[in-house]
Amino acid sequence: MVERNRFLTFLTHAVLIIGILLVAFPVYLTFVASTHTTQEVVQVPMPLTPGSSFLDNYRAALTGERGGGGSHAPVAHMMAVSFAMAVMIAVGKIAISLLSAFSIVYFRFPFRKAFFWAIFVTLMLPVEVRILPTYKVVSDLGLLNSYAGLTIPLIASATATFLYRQFFLTVPDELAEAARMDGAGPMRFFKDVVLPLSATSTAALFVIQFIYGWNQYLWPLLITTDEGMYPVVLGIKRMMPTGGDAQVEWSVVMATAILAMLPPALVVTLMQKWFVKGLVDTEK
Repeated sequence: MVERNRFLTFLTHAVLIIGILLVAFPVYLTFVASTHTTQEVVQVPMPLTPGSSFLDNYRAALTGERGGGGSHAPVAHMMAVSFAMAVMIAVGKIAISLLSAFSIVYFRFPFRKAFFWAIFVTLMLPVEVRILPTYKVVSDLGLLNSYAGLTIPLIASATATFLYRQFFLTVPDELAEAARMDGAGPMRFFKDVVLPLSATSTAALFVIQFIYGWNQYLWPLLITTDEGMYPVVLGIKRMMPTGGDAQVEWSVVMATAILAMLPPALVVTLMQKWFVKGLVDTEK
């Protein structure tokens, strides 16, 4: 039961507004910095209102035609690499998790539970723990500076497998029996019954995994040395000169940061309804 109280209503709204301001202010400062020249950005105090260099800075970031030190890779190309990487990781994780959870729930084979727990235990082995042996394998296979090297080590997900398994266990056994009596094979049952029922969970997982793939930094930092394979999150770091007196083009760096935020924000906005529904259905 929700108690209606003016003071509590005011308090909750005040906390909400303060929280929004705390989150939004750094983003606003980044946007303002992306609309000024570098000289205006580094002066003290920095302007708090948008400047007149918006188009110049964003054009320089997208095309890579800028001065200063560090990488000059075009941000438009880096965003394309990030988008391809995020989509491949999200789709790969969902496909592998769906099939592995389906086999664990609906097939009877020796050591079925042992295989499930073997997958579940990998939750304790994040990329950071196994990064050196993974790098050795990827290097030996000649996958450095490639989309395969960027995505394949990241497309297995024990969390998604577990979530799908828990969802499949709630599907009534009568559906599988009815499909069997109608002459449907396992893969037809998977395509016509299981996939439609798990659509909302899949949409929620896609949003989560897309953002996970888009924000990858450590793994691309290790295996990419070619500017043509830089994802945009890594590209921001590479724009900083590693030494010497080369000037950092802060206005272009800030423009790149704003551009890097747009695709994940767009995916969440467009899939918000499915994302929320998928999370609620999963909790049920």
